[in-house]
Amino acid sequence: MIFTAEQVACVCEVLLQSGCMDRLAGFLHALPSPFSSCASSSSSTPHPWELESVLKAKAAVAFHQGRFTDLYTLLEGFPFSTCSHPLLQQLWLRAHYIEAERQRGRPLGAVGKYRVRRKFPLPYTIWDGEETSYCFKEKSRSILREWYNSKPFPSTREKQELAAATGLTTTQVSNWFKNRRQRDRATDIDGLVSCSVRTLGEICSSFDNDPSPPRSPHPPPPPLCHLPPSLHHINRALK
Repeated sequence: MIFTAEQVACVCEVLLQSGCMDRLAGFLHALPSPFSSCASSSSSTPHPWELESVLKAKAAVAFHQGRFTDLYTLLEGFPFSTCSHPLLQQLWLRAHYIEAERQRGRPLGAVGKYRVRRKFPLPYTIWDGEETSYCFKEKSRSILREWYNSKPFPSTREKQELAAATGLTTTQVSNWFKNRRQRDRATDIDGLVSCSVRTLGEICSSFDNDPSPPRSPHPPPPPLCHLPPSLHHINRALK
């Protein structure tokens, strides 16, 4: 069955988004070779293997199959559009993380992942050169912070709009707001504890400066003269 370039791109995108890596690998394997003569050399239509969707699908399959060298070659050899960068950046980083974990024989922590990112920076074919912070671009973080200052509990629709504006997923936006609220609550609790400690210290200090003997925390009993009449004879007998 012969597919047009648009159909090939559509199938690749659908299978990629659905996560059907084995089916995607089979579909790519069934495509005609880039050197096949089935496509007219005079046609202005690009060959399926030249389509970005196909190259992106090949990169995902290479990662799925553990062919990381092929993955790196694909990602470094084609200038992908910005909309493809988030997925391809994740493939690049995760592949390098896995290789580093295999070499060290243990999972990577935050510091280990940072060192891997420093050693294997993103190629400019899948990166626009903007510095990132905690895997979020500074521009994206600035947008989220500005929104948080005015509305720390965005609605589902607002999260979707923020995701579109920042280039993040809705889940990433939701997690960012959740984590930020937790940090702010922790800061508020620390402030209350510090205030309570200071107040307690002031109270203790005032006691230290008072020369009078310490008072009993319980009120003194009433004098015997206030005993009920029925108990006066007992009091006289005790005397």
